[in-house]
Amino acid sequence: MEALMGENLVAQSIAQTLIEGFNKHYRIFRETSRRAKECFEAAEWHALLNAVRDRVQFYDDRVEEAVKRLHEEFNADSLDDATWQQVKLHYIGILIRHKQPELAETFFNSVCCKILHRTYFNNDYLFARPAISTEYMESYPPVYSSYYPRDEGLRATIRRIIEDFDWQRPFEDLERDIDYIMRTAHERLGEWPDMEVNCQIQVLYAAFYRNKTAYIIGKVVNGYQEYPFAIAVRHNQAGRLVIDTILLDPWRISVLFSLSRAYFLVDMEVPSGYVQFLRSIMPNKPRSELYTMLGLGKQGKTMFFRDLVAHLRHSNDQFKIAPGIRGMVMLVFTLPSYPYVFKVIRDVFGSSKNTDRPTIKRKYQIVKQVDRVGRMADTLEYSYAALPLSRFHPELLDEMRTLAPSAFEIDGDSVIIKHLYIERRMTPLNIYLERADDEHVEHAVREYGNAIRELATANIFPGDMLWKNFGVTRYGRVVFYDYDEIEFMTDMNFRRIPPAPYPEMEMASEAWYSGGPMDVFPEEFATFLLGSPRVRKAFLKYHRDLLDPHFWQDVQTKIRSGYLEDFFPYPEELRFCNLFDPTREAVEAAG
Repeated sequence: MEALMGENLVAQSIAQTLIEGFNKHYRIFRETSRRAKECFEAAEWHALLNAVRDRVQFYDDRVEEAVKRLHEEFNADSLDDATWQQVKLHYIGILIRHKQPELAETFFNSVCCKILHRTYFNNDYLFARPAISTEYMESYPPVYSSYYPRDEGLRATIRRIIEDFDWQRPFEDLERDIDYIMRTAHERLGEWPDMEVNCQIQVLYAAFYRNKTAYIIGKVVNGYQEYPFAIAVRHNQAGRLVIDTILLDPWRISVLFSLSRAYFLVDMEVPSGYVQFLRSIMPNKPRSELYTMLGLGKQGKTMFFRDLVAHLRHSNDQFKIAPGIRGMVMLVFTLPSYPYVFKVIRDVFGSSKNTDRPTIKRKYQIVKQVDRVGRMADTLEYSYAALPLSRFHPELLDEMRTLAPSAFEIDGDSVIIKHLYIERRMTPLNIYLERADDEHVEHAVREYGNAIRELATANIFPGDMLWKNFGVTRYGRVVFYDYDEIEFMTDMNFRRIPPAPYPEMEMASEAWYSGGPMDVFPEEFATFLLGSPRVRKAFLKYHRDLLDPHFWQDVQTKIRSGYLEDFFPYPEELRFCNLFDPTREAVEAAG
């Protein structure tokens, strides 16, 4: 009996240690997110970017701290099965009144997977599915605030919504901006509907901060109708606040939460409540992506893998080698019925690739820490991912045995992939261009050049700019997704090709000039990018300057001076400064 009581006390103490580790993590997470409001008010844009970058590492740091403490205080390696089962039960008890139970369960799994051998990764020890419901959880401050325009009128309600965010920086002309909001909404609706008894405007309590913009996210509920909206608030050149636009289409709001963009900074006591609200206005957006975009990447990964396992239970197709040109660094495969690609680092790289596994991992990590400006696909990274052996096509298994034998092993009826990247599937740009008509070729090439420009201004040089390393999204946007050669723009040396010592050398098969590992000659881009006449015509029409080192050097100069470019996750034509002309309207009003 005494031994059992002793084991129970140990299990209680371990559960308490684990929840303390998670609580420390989430406290730091919220403090960082809370400071975003101060940075926005002070126009400290670099501080906002640094907060997003630094926050990526917070979770792993707290997991390592918890693992170290369990080893030092409880000799975790020696704990038996019964103790671990008791730890989980005590932990569930702690979570009953917790405000972030789903995140705390994921933290428990992360710590245990660092201690237990993977043969113990089962439902007895880990949270294979949620144990605590996140429905109807109370929050202070509340997840969202409700405003009733029947009581004080629509215009006054909109003003109060904006003023309630209490930004300590004045608006240039809030009444004018409210006019723009109401005019835009009226044009969208055609006419104002009658206000039902339940008419209310629900607004998420915390603003969403990213880059130089704060977003107010909400929806109008009127009878059985719901109208989602996102209001973008920015600084003007004089340092005063302006409302830049209002987005009213659910799909445009969904683009705000695209994984090709930087994560938001949002102060949330109950993150599940925010996700539930966002799902009500973006029902087609997976919860895993919403958690990820809120900066809760580990929770996003957990939920994504649960969705993948569920999909595998309800499908029967096999993982196959991805169509298109084979990569020289990554072995890429797909599950045709699932809209993602799976990447494994090869053991043997192509002859032109001078890199190694740690370098590739580091570069993929960089992508999570920078502003992706809508031009780089985010990547989910997994260790020791178990997938059913029966779902692997024999040709794929042969390819893995040949190109990446150390990256996986077969354990019973499972394929254990030791290190795996997963990205949303897109149409490779080279395949898209082969199939497209002239109009779509021109659009895609223009998008391709714009992607390179925007990445450059965000301090990212793609390195390998071949068409096959870019994809086309369902919205026709071109996105980069091959990261093994990316570098920071400020580390590169962009040079002009020197004149040949004598004319005959220009016709030689070997170049008469040499360059170091960080030297780039933009004039060379035409050689390997512009072989197709249709592509060449479109590229030279829109992006001829990308072939000149001056473009790249000018971008470097701006970055080094501390200048941060503006990136808008919505079209320029939707910005109020382009929709409305205040000067012209003032003249018309006066006349």
